[in-house]
Amino acid sequence: MRARFRIRALCAAAALTVASAGVQAQAVKLKFAVFSPEKEATFQSVFKPFAEAVNKDAAGTIEIELFPNGALGRSPVQQAQMVLDGVADMAWVIASYTPGRFQENEVFELPGIFADLREATLVFTRLVNSGKIRGYDDFFPVGLFGTAPYSLHSRSAINSIADIKGKKIRTSGAVESETIKALGAVAIGMPVTEVPEAISRGTIDGTTSHPAPLVDFGISRVTSAHYFTRLGVVPLAMLMNRKKFESLPKPAQDAIRKYSGEWTAARFNQGIGEYNASVVKQLQADPKRKVAFPSQADLDAMQPAFQSVIDSWVSKSPRNKELLTIVRDELANIRAGR
Repeated sequence: MRARFRIRALCAAAALTVASAGVQAQAVKLKFAVFSPEKEATFQSVFKPFAEAVNKDAAGTIEIELFPNGALGRSPVQQAQMVLDGVADMAWVIASYTPGRFQENEVFELPGIFADLREATLVFTRLVNSGKIRGYDDFFPVGLFGTAPYSLHSRSAINSIADIKGKKIRTSGAVESETIKALGAVAIGMPVTEVPEAISRGTIDGTTSHPAPLVDFGISRVTSAHYFTRLGVVPLAMLMNRKKFESLPKPAQDAIRKYSGEWTAARFNQGIGEYNASVVKQLQADPKRKVAFPSQADLDAMQPAFQSVIDSWVSKSPRNKELLTIVRDELANIRAGR
């Protein structure tokens, strides 16, 4: 009897050990690389809530660990490649910093297309997830966002569009650079993380930006003139290595899917939309700053320059013309409430 009891006890202990090992094996840790600070608005509004929601819903099958402040890699330019190389499992990617990889995103940089970040985010999310915008085969898109239309921010006054002629303006993408050139300024490409120092040193006179980075990356500390015209938007993305995603157990995949796409888009639109509005109010309340919005005459004066950029981009390939039509059609659906 004692021998049987010992055998049963040993079998039970072995079974428990195997079961525990199985649970531990399923708890896959995923590294989420974020080059920006953890206090940055998108981290607080989207990245952190996403990780917390997935970790809770996945019931122990995965654990997403956030690495802000460039802990896995500081260069914004390298984030997509880090995901492909396995340095990170997912990352915060500014697509225009990796020219050639997400070529079709250029259509979003065209000036004067979108009115706000909600339009840009919804169009971008729908078109990538439906496969109408290509370039994401190696990635699982967790979140796809469009900024508010970029505006101009300088250390010297900008009262009209004529005031930027000849100035050295930082840009973040190829089409945006062409827009700045068409407006008479000198375009200099660089990541947002380098902008404050470049303005301080006089390497550039100002930068294009949407409101949030002015505070989050310290640009407002070195600029005092803010001209809120509507240039193009910049596509942003939370991207995961597709092979890694497909290797995960089904409960983990289901949890990531549940909090991707429309869920992250809604968090971005609300959180960053409200934050952008608060930043603009802060700027306007500061008597040491000059905050200007284009007059109708200025808007009219910009249109030939904007149209020349659009026409030049469309003429480069039949696909470009097709992309612009796709974006405008989807934008019309959103404006019609469809």
